[in-house]
Amino acid sequence: MRRVPPLATALVALAVAAMIGLGFWQLGRLREKEAQLALYAAAPGKPPVTVPVIGDAAPLLFRRATGMCLKPAAIEREGAGAQGFRLIAHCVTGAEGPGLLVQIGTTRDPEAKVAWNGGPVAGTLAPAPDHRALIESLFSPRRATVPMLVLSPPAAGLSPNAAPDLSVIPNNHFAYAVQWFAFAAIAAIIYALALRKRWRERR
Repeated sequence: MRRVPPLATALVALAVAAMIGLGFWQLGRLREKEAQLALYAAAPGKPPVTVPVIGDAAPLLFRRATGMCLKPAAIEREGAGAQGFRLIAHCVTGAEGPGLLVQIGTTRDPEAKVAWNGGPVAGTLAPAPDHRALIESLFSPRRATVPMLVLSPPAAGLSPNAAPDLSVIPNNHFAYAVQWFAFAAIAAIIYALALRKRWRERR
């Protein structure tokens, strides 16, 4: 009689069900992301908005925007690929304001000193750099999008910023779904082969 280990079988079944559930979850995220990308594609043709934005700024990304940087509290460097480095100012917008990130320009000089004192700013809203690890971004709770105004024209002495591109918004959910379904299938096959070997050895 071919007997199935109840505990091991239950654990494998739970693991396979969890992987399949994650696959369908990623397919749901795919539909959400496609709708989001369609919204972003239409954003450049919409009227400008005023920053800073209170709450989730995701629906406003890739729109033209204007604002006021009272003063830069700090200016940090971020890698910008072929452009070298992009300089991002953390702007003060008022005593109780939420603050504003402004990408003021790019430079190839890692030691470049920029004398930028803020003032009126105008450009296009883009997602601020996300320093979370890939695994953390996949499984952590969704957080409000942090907008960054990409200045146009750039601050004096800096090279122009590249125009925000939709390609910065990843859409790998279909690939992730396929991976989870594949993991579920592989786990089920491996367990089935292990059971088959177990039964043969007991004959």
